[in-house]
Amino acid sequence: MGQNIPVPAHLNWDLWLGPALERPYHPSYHPFAWRGWWDFGTGVLGDIGCHQLSAVFKALKPDHPTWVEACSSNHQCPPEIANETAPASSITRWSFPASGGRAAFTVHWWDGGLKPPCPEEFEDSRKFAESDWLLIIGDKGKMYGDQLIPSVKAKEFGKPPRVLERSPGHYVEWVQACKGGAPAGSNFVDHAAHLAEVVLLGNIAIRTKEKLLWDGPNLRFTNSETANQLINPPYRAGWTV
Repeated sequence: MGQNIPVPAHLNWDLWLGPALERPYHPSYHPFAWRGWWDFGTGVLGDIGCHQLSAVFKALKPDHPTWVEACSSNHQCPPEIANETAPASSITRWSFPASGGRAAFTVHWWDGGLKPPCPEEFEDSRKFAESDWLLIIGDKGKMYGDQLIPSVKAKEFGKPPRVLERSPGHYVEWVQACKGGAPAGSNFVDHAAHLAEVVLLGNIAIRTKEKLLWDGPNLRFTNSETANQLINPPYRAGWTV
């Protein structure tokens, strides 16, 4: 950064860096901005993707994706920027195979102001894709957020039956699980770990600029050693497991 800024008295910088390569303290990393640096965070996709895509995973219960590809604003940046920081905007796609009675499907992700074409069923009076949102395109209809579109179709369908158990709240659910109660709805074994894996595959596709073929059971890409090196990068000395 070219500046020698003292570490705040309340911060153990070495401990905060953890397994990442050692570097001088700078407020461009901490607080909050760490989310946009590959050594510390996962950008918008890693930050918000696990929230927005959770409903897809609960409803469709996908296996490992067969491939992932992405494009981003980083594609036009020099390596010293693209290799260090997450992009300002990106588009990512994952392809999931058919499973049981469910057909194959593709997940598309847009961020940083990028957005898909507005569906024709969407009413002009409503703002499309102005904040965090989810557009689901099915064989018999489309949903925007938690509503069928157009709104007249939502009125015709009525209130859907409750299938998933409702959460008592993030904090209560977490404490109950820690005390030996029922597993949290986003527990690591059944939900969160696989969801995080898929989202992080998108980040690797952003960084490599390749269409990557994923061998889920063996946790490796079959067509890119460059991508495989990003799956489990080396830890800083003293932080090895």
